[in-house]
Amino acid sequence: MWQCPKCGRMFVKKGQDHFCGDAPMTIDDYIIMQQESVQPLLRQLRAAIRAAIPQAQERIAWRMPTFWDQHNIIHFAAFKKHIGIYPGDQAIVHFAERLQAFKTSKGAVQFPFDKPLPLALIADMARWCYETGHHH
Repeated sequence: MWQCPKCGRMFVKKGQDHFCGDAPMTIDDYIIMQQESVQPLLRQLRAAIRAAIPQAQERIAWRMPTFWDQHNIIHFAAFKKHIGIYPGDQAIVHFAERLQAFKTSKGAVQFPFDKPLPLALIADMARWCYETGHHH
């Protein structure tokens, strides 16, 4: 077990990425709490998802920006070297061909900071999750 020296939370994995401190209350709060260089990317990502599913509500769930409509539809979060998107495992399978250039795991995909964000793909994933009911 590893204990974060800042917040004191315990984790199985040493140095595990997590959010220290009070959870943000809004997506704006979340974005402002991130590194300045990452904030424009998060704003672009948010705008792409918002345009794809304008009827969804924005909220914080699991300490991450989340789009919601009676269920969590899709989450995103900033990490040291990437932005993580969490559309759920069925979306990862459905979009597998378009996600080949990125690291994926069950229900998640990582978009590294050294590559442009595939905003059209992210919007398509959000729309698919909303329309099909396959949520994270």
